Formats: sequence, C-alpha cells, structure tokens
Amino acid sequence: MRLTDYLRDNAPFLTTGVMLTFLSSFGQTYFISLFAGEIRLAFDLSHGAWGGIYMTGTMASAVVMVWAGGLTDRFRVRILAPVVLAGLALACVAMALNPFVWALPLVVFALRFFGQGMTSHVAVVAMARWFVATRGRALSIASLGFAMGEAFVPLAVVAAMTVLAWQSLWLLAAAICICAIPVLMRLLAKERTPASHAATDVSVGMQGRHWMRVEALRHPLFWCMVPAILGPAAFNTAFFFHQVHLSEIKGIEHLVFVSFFPLYTAVGIASMILSGWALDRIGTARLTPFYQLPMVVAFLVFAVSDGPWMLALGFVFLGLTTGANSTLPNAFWAEFYGTAHIGSIKAMAAAIMVFGSAIGPGLTGLGIDLGLGIEAQYLIVAGYFVFTSVMMGIGIGRARPDLSGAT
Repeated sequence: MRLTDYLRDNAPFLTTGVMLTFLSSFGQTYFISLFAGEIRLAFDLSHGAWGGIYMTGTMASAVVMVWAGGLTDRFRVRILAPVVLAGLALACVAMALNPFVWALPLVVFALRFFGQGMTSHVAVVAMARWFVATRGRALSIASLGFAMGEAFVPLAVVAAMTVLAWQSLWLLAAAICICAIPVLMRLLAKERTPASHAATDVSVGMQGRHWMRVEALRHPLFWCMVPAILGPAAFNTAFFFHQVHLSEIKGIEHLVFVSFFPLYTAVGIASMILSGWALDRIGTARLTPFYQLPMVVAFLVFAVSDGPWMLALGFVFLGLTTGANSTLPNAFWAEFYGTAHIGSIKAMAAAIMVFGSAIGPGLTGLGIDLGLGIEAQYLIVAGYFVFTSVMMGIGIGRARPDLSGAT
C-alpha cells in the first residue's frame, strides 16, 4: 500500500496517536524544566530541594503506572484518553495556581503520571494493538508527536515567557488539553475495538499465545530488557537536565548548545521513521539488540569532545537511539508477548522508564557533588549501554526460537 493511501485509510487512528504523544509534552522533563527557575523563586527552593521534589513526584507516578497502565486492556481509547487528558489539564491548572510548597510533589506527580506516563502509554499501546502488519510504521508516525513537542514547545514557551507570566502558560497548556478532548472523540467515533481485536488477532507472542503480565515477569527475557528500558530514560533525561553544567564544562555558550537541538530532533525523526520501516520488514528480534549502540558513541563523544562540532556529532548519535526508542521497544512487547494483555505488560515497562527518568538526574547530580565529573560519568554511561546491548542480545537470542509458534 502506498504511503498516501495508508495515511488516508488510517488517518483518524494515526492522528490520535500523534495528538496524544504531542500532548504528553506538558508532563515531560523538557517542558517542566523550562519553569524551574520561576518555580524555585516562587517557592524559595534550592536546586537540591526542587530536584528532590521532582524525583519524589516522578517516582510516585512510576509506582501508580504499574496499576493504571493495565486500564488500557479494559477500556477503549475514546473512553480512557479523555479522562487522562482531563487529569493532565487539572495538573497544569494546579501548577499555575498552587500556593503551597507542600503540594508541589503532588502537582509534579500528577503532571508526570498523566503526561509522561498515561498519555504516552495510551498512545503507544493503541498503535501496537490497532496495527499488526504495519505496527512499526504506525508507531513511527504516532511518535512524531514526541519529536514535534521536543522541537517546538520549548522554543514557543521561551518566546512566550517574554510577554506572559509563567502561570499563564500552564493555564494555556490546560486549555489545549481540554480543547483536544472533543477532537479526540470525533476522531474515534468509529474506534476499532481493542478487547475483541486482541482476543482474536493473530498477533500472538512467544509459543503462539498471549502472555499475561505475571507470566512475563517470570520470564528471563523481561529482566534482560529492564536495563535497556531504564537506560535511555535515565541518561537522556540526565543529559538534558545538566545541559547548563555541561556547557560550562566544555566552555561552550548555552545558546550554542541549544542550537543543536533541531539537529537532534531531525536525526531522531529520521531514525524513528527508518526503524519503523525496518521492523515491519526485518522484525524486532533482529533489530532490538543493536539499537542502543549509538548511545555508546554519543556518550563517549560527550565525554571527550572539546568543541561544538564534536558535541554536534554526539547529538547525531543520541538522536539515532532516541528515534528508534520510540518504535522498537513498543513493538517488542507486542511481538514477544502478544496483544491481549499488552497494556498491563507495557505498564511495567512504562513504570521502569518513568523511574529511570526520576533517578537519572539525581544519580548524576550526586556524582557531581561527590567530585565525579560529568565527563567521567559519561564514560561510565557509555559502558552501561554496552551492557544493555549485551543483555538484550542474550535475552532475545534465547527467546527468539519461541516466536516460531506465532504466525
């Protein structure tokens, strides 16, 4: 099928995916961190206090995701997604109007849970369940929302903060979420039925069956994948969280550092599309063990770079894995464990990812405080991604023969 025909025939579902992944921006670190200075000033917080509040709220959201993520196995997107978006809107309102420092962890929890957690989760589970033969293509298209958010939202916010109070921008984010709800309902007026679709679909997993979450947790493959789930969330977040510090260490103006973001986004989009195309033709089993190897190169370059052009090269390799990370892992769960209970299984992966995004900045920040420089830490991070690639190779290599039962 030609791409234009594919997009036309599946426009409502793909648009839903793009819209949800884009709206997850309001709960992502790159968005919340734009207001860090204003929040610390408003509540008289130190860097450490704000970091602790952020980590506490994020870790709590990871815990709740383990339960809440399974709701995607029970409810249609047109029922669940409006509730999630309403929750995200209320969280944005709370950030704008909350006067109490003790409530900040609750506000951060709500932003991270409804934004980074559930909005993203609903989108990728829907793509993995609604599409089978073109799952990779669907995931790559839906994930464009992530890329658009990273590319345009920070620039728009920074520009708007010159004329608007920071609280007004949070209220605007809430309004956008609310306005998206009727659009979503119209797009999914004739939604595919996930429950019956998953029960009868040929998209089974290992041993030709659909796995339940408790069974997946008992299987060695899941635990071989855990370091790989944790790594990008932890160290991508840490990299951007400490961008000002890294700029100072490298003797590069922060504006120059930020100027590489469009390059990173462009490479990420290209990698996202290419990985989606490749997994539909080659399969996740062959591709997944290798997709984090560019992270090894990226962090080695970040560790040893001594000028802006070397730093730009690091952004290129970082974008390669970031783009593939939007498609390959999400397709992996459906291919190896089936689609009937993918929401519950993917919820565990999402919780690990959110947990990683909480501990990454904290661990690297602690290392800096203890005298372990960020460049030395990035050498260790590069070694970590060698480890994740080896673990994925071992786990998938052992489990791959069980895929022969799937059709």
